[in-house]
Amino acid sequence: MADRKAKADRYGRILSQAGELLANVKDPVARMSTMAALLHHKMPGFSWTGFYLLDGEDLVVGPYQGLVACIVLERQRGVCWAGILRGEAVVVPDVHAFPGHIACDSRSRSEIVVPVRRLDGSMAGVLDVDSTRPAWFDEADAAGLAPFADVVFAGPGTR
Repeated sequence: MADRKAKADRYGRILSQAGELLANVKDPVARMSTMAALLHHKMPGFSWTGFYLLDGEDLVVGPYQGLVACIVLERQRGVCWAGILRGEAVVVPDVHAFPGHIACDSRSRSEIVVPVRRLDGSMAGVLDVDSTRPAWFDEADAAGLAPFADVVFAGPGTR
């Protein structure tokens, strides 16, 4: 999706739909599952859409859509860990050029991760999206995906 405005509008419509679906949902896992399904099926070019969550010192796969994923990611390596360690979105136009990239799906060509934080601001994990298309993601995707990461733990009564 080359048109930034069209992309931003699409993210906005999906976020609105997510808000309606999740209005009374407290469970973060249910929230992540719904958001992964919405994004995966409504955004063109997404080949894997899901969450990796911190479990102690491990980064473990959470709810997702797509092919079977790596379950526990090697510590301190890859795009997801880069998002955790930097505490910010990481856009990777060519995963094969990213040092330490973890290839869960050999067809993946580009990737974006966006941090997921708990209500107290501590890091909980990342929203991770892959595409089989090179250079598919940009800063418009980082801005569009951030609200989805922000609402994982922001539901009614969630912690």
